[in-house]
Amino acid sequence: MSIATWEFESPPLHHLFNSICGNSSVGRAQPCQGWGRGSESRFPLSFFILKTTHSIIMNLYLRYFDREILVNNVDDAIDFLASIDEIGMNPMLERDIRDYAASDVYYPKRYKIRPRVYFIIIKTEAANMNDFKEKKAIHLVPNTPKTTTPTVVKLNEIRYGWYEGILDFKRVLLVPGTGKFQYRDTRFVACCKAESGLECYNRIVDHLSQCVDPRSQFPSAKGKNFQFRFLGLCKEG
Repeated sequence: MSIATWEFESPPLHHLFNSICGNSSVGRAQPCQGWGRGSESRFPLSFFILKTTHSIIMNLYLRYFDREILVNNVDDAIDFLASIDEIGMNPMLERDIRDYAASDVYYPKRYKIRPRVYFIIIKTEAANMNDFKEKKAIHLVPNTPKTTTPTVVKLNEIRYGWYEGILDFKRVLLVPGTGKFQYRDTRFVACCKAESGLECYNRIVDHLSQCVDPRSQFPSAKGKNFQFRFLGLCKEG
């Protein structure tokens, strides 16, 4: 068993990379061993208010790094994003945001600005920023034949702070002395800042995809091979 440790984003804890057992040949290709790269923080969001046919009023919470706002209409959300030059507001982006606001989709939506940098829009029933921060942002979903599994709900719960994520994946490694490669079951444990369990998963996979052979296989965030737990709050800024 080999163990390597490094800091993902200067957290209070370290990451452990533990190789376990191996199986199945993969062919010839040199896996990347570029360990030690950090990840940029990526937290942007936006909210607005929307009336559905079920008379549910939704606000929009928006966040981009330490800039955040809670608004009750899509125009204010657009104005907030347009005030941030780095986002580069354009007609196509504005149209997509307006479509999301008017839709029945309740999951947060993340928009990519550049690699590993995003802003996020979240629909919420919270009346103000304090209510949102205290997790009073849960909305009542109208009666619909579609159901959401508890795993998905837990993954998408917004709770800003430190997370520990555990990912079991199949890593491609060279078999010493053979020139061949094989899949090896590997466990990766990391601590990172995130806004949800899903964000924790995405940050881990983004990091690993730059460090291991591209043929390595990562599990779904919803499966049993990814686990996470909330460690505590952290100061923003």
